[in-house]
Amino acid sequence: MPNGLDNLLISYNQPKFQERLFNIYLSKAGMSHFGLGPRHVDNRRKVEGILQDVIENGDEAVIKYTEKFDGVKLTPKQFGVSQSDLKKAHEQVAPELLSSIRKSIENVKKHQKEIFIGNNKKCSGGTGIKYTPIKRIGICVPGASAPLPSTVIMCAVPAQVAGVKEIAVVSPPRYNGSIHPVILGVCYELQNNDEYKDRGIEVYRIGGAQAVAALAFGTKTVKKVFKIAGPGNQWVQTAKQLVFGDVAIDSIAGPSEVLIIANDKANPAWVAADVLSQAEHAPGSAILFTDSQKLSEEVLKELKKQVKQLNRARETIECLKKFSKIAVFENIQNVIEAANIIAPEHLQIQCGDKSRKIAGEIENAGAVFIGDYSPVAVGDYWAGPSHTLPTGTSARFFSALSANDFIKSTSIIEYDKKKLAESAEDIIRLAEAEGLDAHAKSVKIRQEK
Repeated sequence: MPNGLDNLLISYNQPKFQERLFNIYLSKAGMSHFGLGPRHVDNRRKVEGILQDVIENGDEAVIKYTEKFDGVKLTPKQFGVSQSDLKKAHEQVAPELLSSIRKSIENVKKHQKEIFIGNNKKCSGGTGIKYTPIKRIGICVPGASAPLPSTVIMCAVPAQVAGVKEIAVVSPPRYNGSIHPVILGVCYELQNNDEYKDRGIEVYRIGGAQAVAALAFGTKTVKKVFKIAGPGNQWVQTAKQLVFGDVAIDSIAGPSEVLIIANDKANPAWVAADVLSQAEHAPGSAILFTDSQKLSEEVLKELKKQVKQLNRARETIECLKKFSKIAVFENIQNVIEAANIIAPEHLQIQCGDKSRKIAGEIENAGAVFIGDYSPVAVGDYWAGPSHTLPTGTSARFFSALSANDFIKSTSIIEYDKKKLAESAEDIIRLAEAEGLDAHAKSVKIRQEK
C-alpha cells in the first residue's frame, strides 16, 4: 500500500485546519506560477540573459540554447519543419486516431464560433467598435516523448476561428531530434482544413525561453509574432512574463490542477480516478473538498488502490504527497467559499442534483465540470472550450483561452457638424478644466463662423 497518503486527509474538526488549508493555497500558487516572484530572481535572471542573447545574436543564440538544453544541434535551415515532413507525419497517423482528431477539431471550432464576439458593431451616439484579428501569433507546445496534439488543437483552432492569418507553432526537438509526428500531423491537418486554407501554420523545432524570445523579437529565420499563447515549463512561462509588453500573452500558466467538490452522492471510485488524472501530470495538483467524512475515507481508500495500477505510480504518489489534499468541511457553503479562494484551473462538481446550483455560486475557476459524467478529460480533448486555462489562483482575473483572445478592438467615433455642435460646450468646459487649451481650441475652431 502506498506510504504517506493517509496525510492527505484533513478535517475541519482537527487542530490547525485553516492553517493546513491555507498551505494548499500557497503550494498551488507557488507551484503553478513556478516561483515567478522576487524569491526566485535567479531563474528570472537566467531567462533575462537568454532573451538578451537572442535579441543580440538571433539564430546563433537559438542554436546555442537548443543544443545546451535539448541536446540537438540545428542550423537555421533546420528550425522550420518542411511541408513534406508535415505531410509524411500526417500520413503516419493511425486512421482511427486521425478520425478522433478531426472530430475534436470540429467540436472546438463549433464552440469557438458560437462564443465569438468579433463582429463589428455600430453603437448609438456616433460611436462603434471594429474588431480585427491579430495578424500573427505564436503557440508554444511542450516537448515530450509522448505526443500532445490536444495543445495544438486547443490553441490553434480558436485562433483560426478568430481569423488569424499566420500561426507559428514552436516545440522543442525532444522526440528523436525533432517533434513528435502526431503533433506534426495535427499541424498539417489544420493547415489543410478547407475552411481555413488562408490561415497558414508554420512549425519550428525550437522550444524553451529561446523560442519565446525568437517569437517575441524575431530572428532572420523566425518572424516576429504579436501574441504568444500556450503552456510550458518554468523557463517558458518566465520568458512569456518578461516579453509581455513587446508582445501580448495569454496568461502565465503552470502545471495542471483540479479541485473537486463532492458530497455523499458522489462515486468515490470516480472521484479518486479524477484526482489521479491530474496528479499523474507530476507535477499536478489534485484537491478534494467535501462535507462528507465517509466519502473522504472511501476516496482515500480508492486512491491507494488505483494508484498502484498506474504506469507512473511512483511519480503520481509523490505529487499527491506534495500538492494534493482531501479536506472535509463542516458544510457545503464553507466548501464553496474556500473553492472561490483557491480559484482552480479545473473545478469538478459531483454533488448529485445539487451540482448545477453549486456551480452557479462559483465565481473563480478556469473551467467548471458539472455532474458525475463530466471528467476533466472531456474538456482536455473534446467538448469545445479550450483547455488552455488560468492556473495558480489566477482564475480570479484570467479567463480560458478562446477565439476572442485573438482579436483586438478599435473604437470608432464619427460625429457630423450637428452632433459636434450639440456637444461642443461640454467638451470645451471639460478640456479647460484640465488646463488643455489646445484641446478646447480644436472644438472651438469648428464652431466659428
